[in-house]
Amino acid sequence: MDKAAIQRTGPRRGGVVGALAGLAALAAGPALAAEGNGGGEGWSDGGWGEDPWAQEQGGLPFDVNGFVELAGGAHTRSNPVLDKDYNLAETRLQLELSGRWQRFDYRLKADGVADAVEEELRGEVREARVSFPLGDSLDMRVGRQVLTWGTGDLLFINDLFPKDWQSFLTGRDGEYLKAPSDAVRGTWYGDAVTLDLVWTPVFEPDVYPDGDRLSYFNTQSGQQTAASLPAEDPDELPEDGELAARLSTRIGSAEIAGYAYRGFFPQPTKMRGGGELTHARLNAYGASVRDRLGPGIANAEVGYYDSVDDRGGDDPRTPNSEARLLLGYTWELVANLDVGFQYYVEWLQDYEALKESYRGAPPYRPEEYRDIITNRLTYSVWRNNLVWSLFTYYSPADEDYYFRPSVRYRVSDQLSYTLGGNLFGGDAAHTFYAQFERDSNIYGRIRYRF
Repeated sequence: MDKAAIQRTGPRRGGVVGALAGLAALAAGPALAAEGNGGGEGWSDGGWGEDPWAQEQGGLPFDVNGFVELAGGAHTRSNPVLDKDYNLAETRLQLELSGRWQRFDYRLKADGVADAVEEELRGEVREARVSFPLGDSLDMRVGRQVLTWGTGDLLFINDLFPKDWQSFLTGRDGEYLKAPSDAVRGTWYGDAVTLDLVWTPVFEPDVYPDGDRLSYFNTQSGQQTAASLPAEDPDELPEDGELAARLSTRIGSAEIAGYAYRGFFPQPTKMRGGGELTHARLNAYGASVRDRLGPGIANAEVGYYDSVDDRGGDDPRTPNSEARLLLGYTWELVANLDVGFQYYVEWLQDYEALKESYRGAPPYRPEEYRDIITNRLTYSVWRNNLVWSLFTYYSPADEDYYFRPSVRYRVSDQLSYTLGGNLFGGDAAHTFYAQFERDSNIYGRIRYRF
């Protein structure tokens, strides 16, 4: 998780590419959408001479499923800067339509939310994309989609696609950590390598706490606050778009990948003269490897963040370049008990220039090195119907922590219950995890699938 905590009210609800995908789907068939959260790479070829509307059941030209969920969460202690003592209180209905017409796969996934925290009814389109092959080696996905890659477990280096940290920190289901993008993705399959290219015509930033659910520490005022800082997202087409690439291969059992990205820092950390925040330009390069090692799976990932707007590192209003490293290992310790550890470090570049630029500035200069140790414990019983989980973050550099305990009980294929918490703490009020200490919360969710 990145260390900045800047506010943004939410993801865009549609977009240019989503509209283009809708037109393409209407030309191809009666519904639109896409596959799941980064999975489902299969592209089966339907026969052109077959009945495109033939269905085995239901008589509809598409499949329909979804869920209804009740979710609520409350702070474990008082937070005087927030109006409410709860940060999750919503009823959510999700509908997913998916199908196939000739060589086109489509999917539409949309949520309707009655939200007592925001005191509103809203709709959210999470997926609206169409997938199709071009020739024998190239597959395309166009439209609103959730994108992800990299090897980290709830830590990200080369995955610079948008994240919804507000959902993550308040107790929504883990699928909502990944925010959708309006994008075009092409995957080319070679004999030895696979190349993924993703073009997002208009930059999609992260979703950070906006003051309605979570407070944050304002380094300019030196106080905890729930007020949103003025921020502007780059939104010019096409100069404010993003381009991401991944080149991957296998050597024996090892999965190896290289990454490149051109766009912006996911959170607004560049301050303009008038105090308004915006997103600094970013070029990123990295690599990863994952392979069997002993009884488990080991992974390593590196990345370099080139801060295009401040390559000298002497502008305190703009983030410095960074080098990042992640090492991880996961194995089954005993039957049904999985254990995972990660070590992650951020290394600020040009640090001497940064220290000089902070003379006379507020006393919250970032450290040159920030490291995090994570641990995941997952214990499942009763044929995975009862799953206990604990994920912990601890930063030795910042001396702060974040614990994510949860338990899920699946009554049937349709009905499940989840209880959990987001618990924060630390020695200094301004560090990343410690700033949310009074936002610590417990939550519960009841979900019925259909």
